[in-house]
Amino acid sequence: MADFGGGELDAFRNEVKAWLEANYPAELRDPNAKSDPEAMWGGRAFAGSSDPQIVWMKRMAEKGWTAPTWPAAYGGGGLTPAQARVLDQELAAGRYRTPLASFGIWMLGPVLLEYGTEAQKAEHLPKIVRGETRWCQGYSEPGAGSDLAGLQTRCEDKGDHWLINGQKIWTSYANKADWCFCLVRTDTSKKHEGISFVLIDMRTPGVETRPIQLISGESPFCETFFTDVKIPKDALVGKVNGGWEIAKRLLQYERQNISGGFGGGGGAGGASGDLGQLAKTYFGVDGTGALADPDLRTRITKNKMDFDCFYKTIARIAAESKASNGPSAATSIIKYAAATFAQERSELMVEAMGAQGLGWEGEAFSPLELAATHGWLRSKGNSIEGGTSEVNLNVVSKRVLGLPDPK
Repeated sequence: MADFGGGELDAFRNEVKAWLEANYPAELRDPNAKSDPEAMWGGRAFAGSSDPQIVWMKRMAEKGWTAPTWPAAYGGGGLTPAQARVLDQELAAGRYRTPLASFGIWMLGPVLLEYGTEAQKAEHLPKIVRGETRWCQGYSEPGAGSDLAGLQTRCEDKGDHWLINGQKIWTSYANKADWCFCLVRTDTSKKHEGISFVLIDMRTPGVETRPIQLISGESPFCETFFTDVKIPKDALVGKVNGGWEIAKRLLQYERQNISGGFGGGGGAGGASGDLGQLAKTYFGVDGTGALADPDLRTRITKNKMDFDCFYKTIARIAAESKASNGPSAATSIIKYAAATFAQERSELMVEAMGAQGLGWEGEAFSPLELAATHGWLRSKGNSIEGGTSEVNLNVVSKRVLGLPDPK
């Protein structure tokens, strides 16, 4: 489907503006409106919920706008890239809340569209669009982190079903997820060529999750255990022992998504807004109105310039990926850069706040200050999650720059 021309795109923009204005729940217009923070992730836990965030998600899902470029046949919006950009712009301009946060949309959906059977697409994609299922990712293991292909979770063919035994770690939100897309070993005689990609219902007997507390005080990651877990034969995506290709493809989507989320929030210091203005509030200004500390001013300015260049690069790579049928190894570049810049911003924010940026709890610190402290600690994981910085640099050296392996 070709992109609309200018006039048609303007008409679409007006349609989007009017629809968003008419359908955004009144309760969410108040920036301090109460809503379960988990509601944005949807899933079985919110079936039948009247939480305003769920109402917003359902209205957007009815339009297919939670996954705007996915085919309408699977519940998506069927929009062109240009239309999807208009929708994104209007959501941002109107300060509308994200309707749905979903690993299903960011990672699993794109690979199902590419590798899944028609039955798998019809079964899972519409539920992802509607926020009816919440997904987690079963990749890393205690002995298979950076060397992911060393995973040992066994998946045995038992004729009429698969039998899974093993352990995963750092499984984000596994304790709250409905389903897991998982890498398993179906051939012990080969490393990369012995891995398969399967889908697991987390209610299946033998699945156990245990949250892991981070230094930031949060517990978004889990240990996940599979003990004699039986899954149907049609839970396999792609070919037996063909999971490594799917795994790499999904990681490209994951790194692209993680990179896009590092500009603010927990990944960038736990607070949004202009870092330069925030620093002035805490540190003061000189006679010209500039931040009083010239060294801190220089480093904040550099970080803001880095982020500006970074987002422009993301936009270029996104356009190139759409033209070439998906993301490339260049996602490792932006993942590495995003982690580096976000960690720098976190450090700068805490430094600018001085002693007020080192609080853990209590009335002596504002919510913004506590968020900065916890966000600074959380940012330490930016260079690990979605592939460590070292692994991403290796991908860049081999796949982007074409450098030879060291001898």
